[in-house]
Amino acid sequence: MAGLLDGKVVALTGAGRGIGRECALLAASEGARIVVNDPGVNPDGSGHDDGPAAQVVEEIKKAGGEATANFADVSTMEGGESIIKTALDTYGRLDGLINLAAILRDRMVFNMTEQEWDDVIRVDLKGHFTTIKPASVVMRQQRSGRIVNYSSVSGLQGNSGQANYGAAKAGVGGLTRVCARDLGRYGVTVNAIAPGASTRLTATVPDSARQLRASRGITAAGGGSATAAMANRAAEEAANMRGPEMVAPMTIYLLLDEAWNINGKIFQVAGGSIGLVNEQYPPVRNLYKHGKWTLDELRMLVPTQLMAGTVNPAPPPADMEIPGRD
Repeated sequence: MAGLLDGKVVALTGAGRGIGRECALLAASEGARIVVNDPGVNPDGSGHDDGPAAQVVEEIKKAGGEATANFADVSTMEGGESIIKTALDTYGRLDGLINLAAILRDRMVFNMTEQEWDDVIRVDLKGHFTTIKPASVVMRQQRSGRIVNYSSVSGLQGNSGQANYGAAKAGVGGLTRVCARDLGRYGVTVNAIAPGASTRLTATVPDSARQLRASRGITAAGGGSATAAMANRAAEEAANMRGPEMVAPMTIYLLLDEAWNINGKIFQVAGGSIGLVNEQYPPVRNLYKHGKWTLDELRMLVPTQLMAGTVNPAPPPADMEIPGRD
């Protein structure tokens, strides 16, 4: 059976571990050829290791897919451009870009150093621009493309001790909405995911910070204050449904041809919950399933329920041929 991404080429940053790895594996299973970027740094951005990206590539190849590794640093223009160049040189095209690369340097703002601020902004925000800029040139010329960025509840709602990370991720939200308007008329969509998952990065958050956030009504999934029943449900989900694989299906759904009219949106994805985030948090509409969503389920429910009545702020011209548009 043909995959939903047959013939497509997708580049992912930060794809050696966690959510990025799950997205790469799912996209490859649907027929996409994959560029796996990851310099293999520690959660704070230090160090380098080719292993994670190479291992994901090997895993994809063993499953019968096509993939190649890239180990560039997205915080530089040269690094971002090299990722797009790898896709073009290896596969001759680029259809999708998923920006997941991020680091953490958590500190209360009154203790944060300039270096801690600069390093996080450089990777987590500028690292989106360095890939979007060259990708947008290619996608604008070919009149098609899908870009999925990664924001965070820290940027949408705010998490204590994450002034640098929250600012970067709020910036990603703004960058997403602006790029959606810049590129929409060319048949290119730009959306963002604000994930809630247990990953290597979130594991570095100290217990004191978690307790402080909980005391202020900030849950791991990004919700506000909760009743006891809701808190119990959140605890259950944290134990059973917080794997990074839970975030991958909605990310890959946004790459499909049939998602052509979803543009400039931010989705909160945590466990079995997928929320459409309005200009202001929290989500204005939700889909919920106590389990991992399948792409077929999303293909049926996202257009008819989650996105019903929403407007693309920058739709392509009516006379442009758009794969997936009826």
